[in-house]
Amino acid sequence: MIDIGKYIEFAINWLTNHFAPFFDAMSVGIGGFIDSFQHILFAIPFYVTILVLAVLAWFKAGRGTAVFTLLGLLFIYGMGFWEETMQTLALVLSSTCLALLLGIPLGIWTANSDRCNRVMRPILDFMQTMPAFVYLIPAVLFFGLGTVPGAFATIIFAMPPVVRLTGLGIRQVPANVVEASRSFGATSWQLLFKVQLPLAMPTILTGINQTIMMSLSMVVIAAMISAGGLGEIVLKGITQMKIGLGFEGGIAVVILAIVLDRITQGMAQRKNK
Repeated sequence: MIDIGKYIEFAINWLTNHFAPFFDAMSVGIGGFIDSFQHILFAIPFYVTILVLAVLAWFKAGRGTAVFTLLGLLFIYGMGFWEETMQTLALVLSSTCLALLLGIPLGIWTANSDRCNRVMRPILDFMQTMPAFVYLIPAVLFFGLGTVPGAFATIIFAMPPVVRLTGLGIRQVPANVVEASRSFGATSWQLLFKVQLPLAMPTILTGINQTIMMSLSMVVIAAMISAGGLGEIVLKGITQMKIGLGFEGGIAVVILAIVLDRITQGMAQRKNK
């Protein structure tokens, strides 16, 4: 019998014991980043936030999405879940930003290096197929309870799509365009930032859309380690057998997910045109 769990437990305990200052520093940095998002969202009056998102939806996704955004967010406010929605939005936005900060450079690397692509492919497969609950174990051991371990688990779970689609978008840039740029004397950085990334942007935006959606799918799971937000409402509905409360929290998550999905999809479609 192969007891691989024993070795994984040993490795996690070793990291926890020997890198505690590093994880504490990460906890402070990530926690401050998430708190800054929350403070900004809490400081803005609810009607201003709803109006801004509705206008953004109008320009990026059309009139129908704008009307849905307006009515959907007003419905969330009417249910009394506005504060929890802003907590969830702060966690999703901060986790997405950190995932993009790590994922886009990795995607560029995999596009330009076949060796890196071969190494990263099984790692990304592992990250995407591992049950999301498993990520909570090292997250809690490294960072304790709260929003930081929730963000840590969300970043690992949600990062693979943007890595894959960034690499795919850059590899799909026509070879004749790349060769023409090089023949005109473009450096590697100029080729990347002025040719490859602009042409790959629709695909990258699709990856960003998928990252946001996967971040939202971690909302309820992250609530199990005190990440707060709408997931905590759903979790209360499950643990306390309050069916109505659970459905209300779920409806709020669905509305927020549709709003973010339509806006980011609209941005990708407009960029593609």
